[in-house]
Amino acid sequence: MKISVANADRITKWMAAVVFNIAALSISAASAQVADDCVDLLQCESSWLGLSESERDTVFAFAEDYKAFIHLARTELSFVSEAVAFAEANDFEKLSATTDIVPGKKIYEVNRDRTISLLVIGEDAIQDGFHIIGSHIDSPRLDLKGRPLYEGSEFALFQTNYHGGIKYHQWTNLPLALLGRIDKKDGTSVQVSVGLDPSDPIFMIPELSPHVDRSRNSKTLGDFITPEDLDPIIGHIPDDEDGDGVDQVLAYLAAEYGVTRADLVSAELALVPAGAPRDMGFDRGLIAAYGQDDRLASYAALRAVAKVENPQKTTMAFLVDNEEVGNRNNTGAHSDYFADLLSRLLYAQLEGDYREPLFRSALRQTKFISIDVNPGINPMNPGVWESGNAPKLGYGVNLKLYGQGNTANSEFIAWTRQLLDSNEVPWQTVTYKVGVGGGGTIGGEFSAQNIEVIDFGVPLLSIHTPYAVSSKVDVYSLYQAALAFYSYSD
Repeated sequence: MKISVANADRITKWMAAVVFNIAALSISAASAQVADDCVDLLQCESSWLGLSESERDTVFAFAEDYKAFIHLARTELSFVSEAVAFAEANDFEKLSATTDIVPGKKIYEVNRDRTISLLVIGEDAIQDGFHIIGSHIDSPRLDLKGRPLYEGSEFALFQTNYHGGIKYHQWTNLPLALLGRIDKKDGTSVQVSVGLDPSDPIFMIPELSPHVDRSRNSKTLGDFITPEDLDPIIGHIPDDEDGDGVDQVLAYLAAEYGVTRADLVSAELALVPAGAPRDMGFDRGLIAAYGQDDRLASYAALRAVAKVENPQKTTMAFLVDNEEVGNRNNTGAHSDYFADLLSRLLYAQLEGDYREPLFRSALRQTKFISIDVNPGINPMNPGVWESGNAPKLGYGVNLKLYGQGNTANSEFIAWTRQLLDSNEVPWQTVTYKVGVGGGGTIGGEFSAQNIEVIDFGVPLLSIHTPYAVSSKVDVYSLYQAALAFYSYSD
């Protein structure tokens, strides 16, 4: 039997389509098997491998927004300032005594300029509990002492103290910016930001050159640079023949900000790395930036809560100060501020019919995700991890399983697994080597209030250094996890 050329072409195309469909089914089946293996057997692969081209574009676009935000939000004060602008641009209203606490209402409140809470009121009554994501907005840095100015070898310098755990030697020979505020006796406040703009001067802690440093080579790393060595140069030109650089600096502060040496006693001024966040690697899959501990998590929560519309449970991003130094002060997680805010919301929604058991009911029925970054497997030193329980960059959010009484109960972990899996959010687990690693979050403060709490994380390289490294896909996965949690309905 003869077959026409036209029929031959049709048969060829039909056969090609059959082969393509069989291959597609095989790939689909293989992909489904990979997904099943990840969910059921924890045999997962990098989150990058499953992304379509459009999904990858979304991840990269989200990373650009994130980098732009944390470039300016480098301290808790500047984070709150940027977050207020973000909140108001996304239809959040500042909480007041006359605010109607009704479903769908978007509100925010700032506590002493150093913490911020953003809420979307849910359909359920507040006494039925919240869905809260909490994280901290302070990062390791250098703070100025109360009387910071002094002269050394005809240079003007600042005396500093450190905030949070740092390796002292990593803060030398590094361009630093000065950020913060100076509060004066007359009640006015002066904002300070020097070093972030490319036209600004920067400050630096100079190290010895190798030509004259050989006598120190036998010292241990901890003794090589000590905390009292972390004093940056801030001036060089003497005022006159009898003066020094300090006089010139004081003259500048008086002219530029209208402040005196005594005003520095009531200042909160921090030295932070001046460099902008940058993409890292030829493929641009990583972000190198200061302050990703823990403004990465705070930004993800901020973006997610702004996306929520008409949730079942009232949702909250609770972003606090001072985690790096033990949740202290009235702006840290140990403060009673959270209970104060919750009781005021209850009072407003109940129109004054407030009772203590309703407050306790709200706490008991609240689900709380405490998010803080943690060290990921470092290719230069992988041996510090027990690899079977170690987090990898690019593999999604971490469920932190500390053990020793510090882990969420198993039923809440199971609930969280279901939430992540049903929303196709990649996740992994993290447990430090026994007796080796450690680190706190704000979660314990809220677990003590009879709230159901679980700790999340995102793995970083070079955590607690001037430039930590994150994977863009993990940043986006954390945002997806936060959005799924806020949007959950029973």
